[in-house]
Amino acid sequence: MKLTGSDILVKTLIEQGCDVVFGYPGGQILNVYDSLYKYSDEIRHVLSAHEQGAAHAADGYARATGRPGVVMATSGPGATNLVTGIATAMLDSVPMVAITGNVSSAVIGSDSFQEIDITGVTLPITKHNYFVGSVEDLADTVREAFTIATSGRPGPVLIDIPKDVQTAKCEYKKGGKYKQYEKFAAKDIRIREAAEFINLSKRPYIYVGGGVISSDASEEALALADLIDAPIGCSLMGISAVPTDHPRFLGMQGMHGRYASSIAFSEADCIIALGGRFNDRVTGNREKFVKNKSIIHIDIDGSELSKNVPDSVGLRGDLKLTLDKLLKLLKAKKLPAWRSRIKELKKEEEALTFDKKTLNPHSAIDVLNGFLSENTPVATDVGQHQMWAAQDLKFKTKRRFISSGGLGTMGFGMGAAIGASVGTGERAVLITGDGSFGMNLNELATAVTYKIPLVVLIMNNGVLGMVRQWQTLFFDRHYSNTTLGRKTDFTALARAFGADGEKVSTLPGLRKALKTAFSHEGPYVIDCAIGMDEMVFPMVPPGGSLDNLIVRRGE
Repeated sequence: MKLTGSDILVKTLIEQGCDVVFGYPGGQILNVYDSLYKYSDEIRHVLSAHEQGAAHAADGYARATGRPGVVMATSGPGATNLVTGIATAMLDSVPMVAITGNVSSAVIGSDSFQEIDITGVTLPITKHNYFVGSVEDLADTVREAFTIATSGRPGPVLIDIPKDVQTAKCEYKKGGKYKQYEKFAAKDIRIREAAEFINLSKRPYIYVGGGVISSDASEEALALADLIDAPIGCSLMGISAVPTDHPRFLGMQGMHGRYASSIAFSEADCIIALGGRFNDRVTGNREKFVKNKSIIHIDIDGSELSKNVPDSVGLRGDLKLTLDKLLKLLKAKKLPAWRSRIKELKKEEEALTFDKKTLNPHSAIDVLNGFLSENTPVATDVGQHQMWAAQDLKFKTKRRFISSGGLGTMGFGMGAAIGASVGTGERAVLITGDGSFGMNLNELATAVTYKIPLVVLIMNNGVLGMVRQWQTLFFDRHYSNTTLGRKTDFTALARAFGADGEKVSTLPGLRKALKTAFSHEGPYVIDCAIGMDEMVFPMVPPGGSLDNLIVRRGE
């Protein structure tokens, strides 16, 4: 049966298991939207307030479900508005398929109205992208895009479809759902070499990255820790890979990581890195970090091996399959001295605890934890609130912490929380700051329209907190353009959008507001006042190393 390109696109999306598309219509993708109308009983569309919000929603959907998120936009500004969302997904290895319309093939290159070379624009920030030149190629291009987006190290793929390809007709033959490329373990010789280093180690440390979540290797990571008597720490992307209450889990390490995990990471004689990148936020001063330690690095992406730090053994392969082989070569051991040191570090960390009786960022998240179920997805924006959330949130289920790591995208959280709620069917939480929230608060309209059960907790300090913290500590308190001085009433704004909310300035007030929010039908905004001089500690100073953490103001 002959179908138009737009019908073929939508039918192929359905064939690939896509149940929802996030997007915004426009002239050069109207035919596709007409097809979405025809097949609306099989595929849902969520209309965002802005294409960037749609891209972040597709991202949040993918992070929360493990399935590729799909976003759609028209040509020109519609396509370019996706760029930040695509780049965010790329740097955090999130599977996404972005679909854009473009002007007809005959006028490509003539600067036609709303024409843009979006494949050229997105080449550095996609895993792969396509310009579809023929309707006969469309279905197989979509199938291949899903395969590429989900195989190996996940990432975004863009498909640009000219108007004439959307309207042209050809035979459509139904195909199967995408299958990932065959997974493989690292080479046996590398696994044996890694086992030798680990067996000799006296202070092993397991560094969990986002790859553990992508590979579904949480059980293997925990088995490794138990076998070699090692603590576990994680990167920002690795949060929720293992339960935060697991006795071996020390929390996030690095620039704003927890004290015990960061010091243990620094003192270890063998780091076993599972799907992490060793970026500058994780290691601090790299030259100092690598001294007197071996590094075993397992990653599906070979380009990450020895990229940022020199690996003693680099193992390219699927984490789950590689760990399964590695575990069989390791000797079970007990390391009482190392365990004692970890216990000591935990005790030192306890001395740095926050005041639980007054409202502050840590006590706010502590109260929030009491309202979260095991399945509640929590998204964040970027800034101080993100680090407080990373330090203090409690998770038992993987894929429930949704945050922009590599790109650090302010404004990410609102769209991502919507996508996570749509994907999981659960009430979602957004932890944000007044600066980040202001960037994409228009997506409140989306949340209200679709009655998304969403709790928005704004940590409102009236400043761009993370930048101000740096200005306080390292720029002689030169507060250049970080004091916002805005008069925005976020609760009144929420009501203007059709949501509800309230302001809080005390811990009992926050507890009461959260109780209301978690029983509210749609989005509920809590404007939580915190002091502008609150800071994120511990902190690695610029050029500093993990063993000289700043743990309190004045150090």
